[in-house]
Amino acid sequence: MGDSDSTARSDASIALRELAWLIHRHAPERAGVGPIPTTEIALLKQVIDNPGSTIGELATALGLLQPNVSTAIRVLEQRGFVERRKSESDRRVSRIVATDSGIVEHQAISDGWARPVDRALASLTPDQRAALEGAADALDALQAYLRQRLADD
Repeated sequence: MGDSDSTARSDASIALRELAWLIHRHAPERAGVGPIPTTEIALLKQVIDNPGSTIGELATALGLLQPNVSTAIRVLEQRGFVERRKSESDRRVSRIVATDSGIVEHQAISDGWARPVDRALASLTPDQRAALEGAADALDALQAYLRQRLADD
């Protein structure tokens, strides 16, 4: 691999970091519930995607500390977005599931984040949009790799 490969990789890494930060800073505020920290948004999405996860499983999946996840889940419970259910096989274990309100809230937040990105995508040239759409599979693979790698570290 030459220097141009390293530079391209570095440029992509920087562009992805800057894009993630820009989107992250503009988390939509929802009427009636106030701003929701991105950790809680990430946890809510993880619970929706993996219903019945334990606190430990959620912490591992997101690379967070268990006490931080417990605190954030308590807040999401107070907001009515998740609930704890006792495990069928071991009543000492609580499983976290999203409520209907949590699912609706997450969809609204996702839509709120998507709107400015969709507007930005519409402002690009057709070739630029095609390049980004063509990269979607690679970006998904990158996310999966990083999520696994960060969970292992």
